[in-house]
Amino acid sequence: MSHLSQPYKLKSLELKNRIVMSPMCQYSVDAQDGAPNDWHFVHYTSRAIGGTGLIIVEMTDVDPDGRITNGDLGLWSDEQIPAFRRIIQEMKRYGAKTAIQIAHAGRKAMDAEVPVGPSDIAFLPNGKQPRALTTEETWQMIEKFGQAARRAVEAGVDTIELHGAHGYLIHQFHSPGINNRQDEFGQDSAKFGVEVIKAVKKQLPPDMPLLMRISAIEYMAGGYGLEHSIELCRRYREAGVDLFDVSTGGESGPAGDRRPGNFPGYQLPFGRAIKEKLGVPVMTVGMMEEPALAEHALATGDADLVAVARGMLRNPYWAVDALRKLDGKAEVAKQYERAY
Repeated sequence: MSHLSQPYKLKSLELKNRIVMSPMCQYSVDAQDGAPNDWHFVHYTSRAIGGTGLIIVEMTDVDPDGRITNGDLGLWSDEQIPAFRRIIQEMKRYGAKTAIQIAHAGRKAMDAEVPVGPSDIAFLPNGKQPRALTTEETWQMIEKFGQAARRAVEAGVDTIELHGAHGYLIHQFHSPGINNRQDEFGQDSAKFGVEVIKAVKKQLPPDMPLLMRISAIEYMAGGYGLEHSIELCRRYREAGVDLFDVSTGGESGPAGDRRPGNFPGYQLPFGRAIKEKLGVPVMTVGMMEEPALAEHALATGDADLVAVARGMLRNPYWAVDALRKLDGKAEVAKQYERAY
């Protein structure tokens, strides 16, 4: 049996294999509604039928103006819960466990009339000028994350992922190069993320794990490095995060000395460093679609779970195909057995 096909347990989360579908925006929502529709139903259910162990629903925002675009999902209203519940129930029917990635785009909210963020620094030189949240508004934003988590739980998720990477709001707060505040949320760069975690944990069942995606390094000039992100992860783990989904970059600014990799497995060393330093489970992501590489990441202990993104956009049955390649067999839906 391959490592990729082995079950994985983290608190109440029990996965049939170590394959994760990475959250990927579909930009297919009605602008005013914010709820998933038939496109999302087919998109996510197909990957469940395709054998994926954990499916993370794309970045889902806590506020209408917190979306990257108006085509993004949201969980800012109880009215959105039934549409999510319908999809989650169907994914579970085919053996997949489910998560929702909860987020706010902050200064990267392209369709917001006036984006908000920790400071008034624009994402792009010619981009919209964001407005810095007041301290009171920052606490209100934290509560919005908590309420979105409550709705996700009511919709039936098995776990939740907080998006603290790729230049979105939590990342903006914990980035010294973006956060120039003078209040409590500027003096302590981890405070916003810590308080979001605490607000979300209050809404989760006691045995439900909390995941968090983090950018281990930034690529802009003067951007933070691994030492900073390890300390962030330490604080976030103490606040209640059970597993880190380790990525890199996503901010904007003059290019620094670091350059993002463009080869399979280029982010593995960052996840390994966080895991070794903190003794916390990690998920790896980033051009991990070759089954042998995914197997290597697990076999060496560099990662506990492997997330596949573009590979699953191309092939909803990536998990079945990968396990057949590694093990010579894989469980398939009975309707498709004749194909094998």
